[in-house]
Amino acid sequence: MTEAMIRKKAGMASVKDMPLLQDGPPPGGFAPVRFARRIPNKGPSAMAIFLATFGAFAWGMYQVGKGNKIRRELKEEKYAARRAILPILQAEEDERFIKEWKKYLDEEARIMKDVPGWKVGESVYNSGKWMPPATGELRPDIW
Repeated sequence: MTEAMIRKKAGMASVKDMPLLQDGPPPGGFAPVRFARRIPNKGPSAMAIFLATFGAFAWGMYQVGKGNKIRRELKEEKYAARRAILPILQAEEDERFIKEWKKYLDEEARIMKDVPGWKVGESVYNSGKWMPPATGELRPDIW
């Protein structure tokens, strides 16, 4: 359908019938186009960034070194306290061991009272060396 049929009035038959209207430059002309590469100098220089990064890293390493020194001193203090208390703990363990050993010898004497030639507390291995039990329990299988 043509424009004349829709609007019921004569229209343009062709684009060529349009009036000629062409845009032109504003009075005084357009502003010059910047085509040169001009990057603004904003922010710190590369050297400033490098020095700031190096300074932050150096400060961090200094803090790590201080922390390591403090941690080392605390660890040494803990070990010194353990070394100081070790004789007391060993004495308590020796006392506990002697009580358990006496109980063990009494039990052995009660169980083996009918066996002729049995000596209570004598090692059956005859190695000549006495070794304390590794587990802290004398004979867990008979209790």
